[in-house]
Amino acid sequence: MRHIGREPSAPEDLDVRGAGRGALAAIVPAAAFAIVAWSAAQSSGSRTYCNPLDLDYKYDFLRINEGTSYRSGADPVLINHAGEYYLFVTNSGGYWHSKDLLDWRFVTPTRWPFEDMNAPAAISVGGTLYLMQSANAPFPILHTTTPSTGRLEFYNRLLPPLPGAAQRGTPYPLPQGVLPPGPVDPALFRDAETGRWYLYWGSSNFYPLYGIELDAEKRLVYKGKPIELLRLHPDRHGWERFGQDHRDPRAPFIEGAWMTKHGGKYYLQYGAPGTQHNVYANGTYVGDQPLGPFTYAPYNPVSYKPGGFVVGAGHGNTFQDNHGNWWNTGTPWIGINFRFERRIGMFPAGFDADGQLFATTRFGDFPHYLPTRKWIDRHELFTGWMLLSYRKPATASSARDTFPAGNATDEDPRSFWVAASNKAGERLTIDLRQEREVKAVQVNYADYQSNVFAGDASVYTQFRLHHSKDGTRWEALADLSDEKRDRPNAYIELRRPVRTRYVRYEHKYVRSANLAISDIRVFGSGGGGPPAVPSGLAARRDADPRNAFITWNAVPGVVGYNVLWGIRPDKLYQTYQVFADKGETLEIRALTAGQEYYVAIEAFDEHGVSAASDVVHIK
Repeated sequence: MRHIGREPSAPEDLDVRGAGRGALAAIVPAAAFAIVAWSAAQSSGSRTYCNPLDLDYKYDFLRINEGTSYRSGADPVLINHAGEYYLFVTNSGGYWHSKDLLDWRFVTPTRWPFEDMNAPAAISVGGTLYLMQSANAPFPILHTTTPSTGRLEFYNRLLPPLPGAAQRGTPYPLPQGVLPPGPVDPALFRDAETGRWYLYWGSSNFYPLYGIELDAEKRLVYKGKPIELLRLHPDRHGWERFGQDHRDPRAPFIEGAWMTKHGGKYYLQYGAPGTQHNVYANGTYVGDQPLGPFTYAPYNPVSYKPGGFVVGAGHGNTFQDNHGNWWNTGTPWIGINFRFERRIGMFPAGFDADGQLFATTRFGDFPHYLPTRKWIDRHELFTGWMLLSYRKPATASSARDTFPAGNATDEDPRSFWVAASNKAGERLTIDLRQEREVKAVQVNYADYQSNVFAGDASVYTQFRLHHSKDGTRWEALADLSDEKRDRPNAYIELRRPVRTRYVRYEHKYVRSANLAISDIRVFGSGGGGPPAVPSGLAARRDADPRNAFITWNAVPGVVGYNVLWGIRPDKLYQTYQVFADKGETLEIRALTAGQEYYVAIEAFDEHGVSAASDVVHIK
């Protein structure tokens, strides 16, 4: 959700056993594994996706009076309903429907009883999908048995005001014991064992998350009184500190509640510390009852991605696909035209043998397979297709001001190339420097000085991709020049790998005032062996136990490193990606005071991924 007008402040299922290098063998797919995975996936007809998800993100209307135009997607709730998938996103004028988690069709509701839907809640129960929006005043609950048609009906036309909550417009500070208006950022949950319903909500840098039971016999009206469930403790939990890399002393935000029941335990998920930063993450508390008490999980955060092209993984939900695999969704940050300009991410997740909830963000913005069965190892969905385009030379037919072509290969969505015109025929060419086997390309547009707002039917993107071995003779790679769908993060998986050196974007149409591209990301294989294991890994806990300093020796020629860390040598579920040109030092500021941690490191380049180093105790 957006952090606007908040008071009182004004800032913005697999356990990997063993120890040492042997314990990490399952973490790192070597080159041979990548080849096997690729071969098996192709023979089974598997397809791939890449974060941020390839959706026709909608232009936001809320800042039209300020002239701020940007596409955005945030606060996702992805629901498996009757074996098909529905994605609900903040302020999109509708929702998306998919049968396979890959191809998404936008659904415009036939009945939309509010201006739009902010930070939505959705749940599928007994063939019916229930839907509600974030609110700070009485609101309706909708339902449908045919969500693919867009037909929504009232289930409860107007839920009464929250018990004990202030009315909308009440001046702050509120009297002690009075709840803020709500429910803001709601989440619906039905306990399948008991048949009882619950509502969770909250979005504030002062107030906690709340919960209340709903009366299933009275169309989900409130039952009882709201209960305070949890607050942030940034003084103990390093990852809950606000700001870029947790460096802002202002009060952090808690929001994005979600409940998952697994193994008889209740996992209350929440987002923190702020959506407009690289460290936005999902955490969890665990309890024996749906309204607690809840205990902070020692392995937090659950889903965390502070490094790489896609950064931020907070405020999402946890769901199962048709094969029984768990997923965790979140809200990566873009922040070009507006600090709340965002996208949607989806990461493999699960519960290990000890009941620990985790999400896998290792290579979380590289191509991944969509599973055709229940996966066994949490890393097997990674294709092994490596990034071939990082910092590679780029030339363009034209460029404006201080927006050169080289910005399109720096893996930073907040820097971008801007062409001198938005006319068909503008080109950008990437030189991979050597012939490589190209398997996929992602084209990411930027809304530089955009002049588009919600409701414009002429919003779509059209382009062609070509390739060449010598820079002279060009052949088609992909053709989207006749599409009438907006694909601001277009991901193209090639039907078959192409061995080539140059990849060229040729422009046809984009509705924005300018042709601006943040990154053209080329994935595939360099054809050689994986890099060497980084040596000299050392880890030191700071005097502030929420921080740790990690150092290692450089591996010549690599693209980057993954720093792998967690609460046990066999539970290195966290990943911090660092590009090699950023140096060999990382400060992790996401630790919990009093909790033991362990770390390892792996290197990656255009050929593959090294084995992981031995595990080091962070002392």
